[in-house]
Amino acid sequence: VLVDQRPIGRTPRGNPLTYIKAMDPIRRILAATDSARRGGLQPGHFSFNVAGGRCETCQGAGFEKVEMQFLSDVFITCPDCRGRRFREEVLAVRYRDRNIHDILSMTVDQAMAFFEDQPGLKGALKPLADVGLGYVRLGQPINTLSGGEAQRLKLSRYVRPDRAESRLFIFDEPTTGLHFEDIRRLLSVLHRLVEQGNTVLVIEHNMDVVKTADWVIDLGPEGGEEGGRVVAAGPPEKIARCADSHTGLFLGKSLKGVPRIKPGRKVRARPPSRDQG
Repeated sequence: VLVDQRPIGRTPRGNPLTYIKAMDPIRRILAATDSARRGGLQPGHFSFNVAGGRCETCQGAGFEKVEMQFLSDVFITCPDCRGRRFREEVLAVRYRDRNIHDILSMTVDQAMAFFEDQPGLKGALKPLADVGLGYVRLGQPINTLSGGEAQRLKLSRYVRPDRAESRLFIFDEPTTGLHFEDIRRLLSVLHRLVEQGNTVLVIEHNMDVVKTADWVIDLGPEGGEEGGRVVAAGPPEKIARCADSHTGLFLGKSLKGVPRIKPGRKVRARPPSRDQG
């Protein structure tokens, strides 16, 4: 499984809930209310992608696009649903004084507290919080997520405890753009994947990540044409003691107190060409 930072999709109709397959439980909860039954509303009506539930003026988009001949298109809030994307009959249905628009406007953390009495739904949302996406709104379009957020959203699919199949996960620079606290959460999830019997391969330059690995493969000795060879391989402590390794120099500082050993064979790189300066 390659977990990279490429966008998940370009459509604004997808959101974290639909991605992790947690939208259906919310639809069923709303459809089970007395007001929904009186109005003859089924779970399918609580979708802005389906006729009968969505606002037909904006087709469930929440906005209307005005095409300009010589300028960029202009997007205006739908005058009928006022950006809420659903028909008034659907918005009138409430669960604990919250309608479908209110629920989709909640963050993951807020929704977990709100649905405390719904263990199945709360369990479906927990992987999002575990990977550090507790601040993301449930209805946030997935095409507005950053690369790091998209990567963690992909990861959330695989951290559920009911997954028994072992996999090889490949991460390409997962810490790019992350805060220190987000990196801590990411490491916790990666180690959980390993504890579940998976193998995790990470391409990374952040020493806080490298020093927690079971095995490090240091490629070098330089970058580009001057690299590509295995300089050292082994546990982080071994890499930190290798004087041939540039990674070991910084890893030793991160591990603190690991003495560097003398090199056995000096790896020599060609001098840079004139074009390279």
